[in-house]
Amino acid sequence: MKALLLAGGLGTRLRPLTDDLPKPMVPIMGRPLLERIILNLKKSGIDEVVISTYYKSQYIEDYFKPKEDLGVKIHYITEESPLGTGGAIKNAEKFFDDTFLILNSDIVSDIDYADLIKYHKRRRAQVTIASIEVRDTSQYGVIEFDEKGFITVFKEKPKPGESNSKYINAGVYVFEPEVLKEIPENTVVSVERETYPKLLEKGYRMAIYKFNGYWIDIGTIDKYKKVHEDILKGKSRFVSTTSSRGIILGDNVKIHPTARVIGPAYIGNNTEIDAYATVGPYTVIGNNCRIGQESKVSQSVLWDNVKVRRFARLDNAVVTSECIVEVNMEVKNTVFTANRLASTTLTT
Repeated sequence: MKALLLAGGLGTRLRPLTDDLPKPMVPIMGRPLLERIILNLKKSGIDEVVISTYYKSQYIEDYFKPKEDLGVKIHYITEESPLGTGGAIKNAEKFFDDTFLILNSDIVSDIDYADLIKYHKRRRAQVTIASIEVRDTSQYGVIEFDEKGFITVFKEKPKPGESNSKYINAGVYVFEPEVLKEIPENTVVSVERETYPKLLEKGYRMAIYKFNGYWIDIGTIDKYKKVHEDILKGKSRFVSTTSSRGIILGDNVKIHPTARVIGPAYIGNNTEIDAYATVGPYTVIGNNCRIGQESKVSQSVLWDNVKVRRFARLDNAVVTSECIVEVNMEVKNTVFTANRLASTTLTT
């Protein structure tokens, strides 16, 4: 079975993390989000994916083309200009002649894709939308439905009082290919604002799949950081991990006997932690990093190839790849990139 991954967004609210790479490629526990999504899809029987790209599309292709060992066939389709969610789906129409899955590629969730597909087929729906219940619906598409679980109204970001439903669009869909004829070609289309209401008007069978597990969109840096804390706390099964005392170690990790690692924490492949350094708690360190003598890193996310020099202090920070945190430097409540300390202030 095939899946379409919508990966063309600009990731504006995630800047500066997305200055040099597309949003779906930000690392989650040391691996790009998009790669982790594909691996989870594989577990659910998806053996072919189409990645729809726009912003920094070449970055995605350059990363995945050498990775033939993923066990999933990957196709790429690039928009010349942004087409919206509906337009991106229509743009990939040639790849789909049977039931297929669609995912927004900025979602971290524990949705059981295989169960979702089975539910879709049992209901004989033409579209099924995965949905989760939230308290505040103002930033999401809200779904109203009947007692049989079929959608009756779809409202995008309703104002207070406009809907009594607390179930929102979770950004994961199952489509039958015939519904694609309802989306115009080469046109900017919002599947949420335009396509779904149109399908309802025309009488298409649209089912709601209620999901009660972990779900979050990584639309902001605070949410991006929260995802890592939630995974380390065991709130999400999005990343399969085995740990000792809450500490997850990659391959070839070297920890000096006098260093301390306080769980929960994740340390990536080929990373070294020097004498009297302290790492953790709630800290994720990527691959090929070096944590210098007597430095301290807590409640932070470090990407690959980061060097933290002696006596440096990092607390509640995100540090992007190739950065060097100099001797005695303090990085707190902010994002540190190779170009600068960002003005972004992280919540604690």
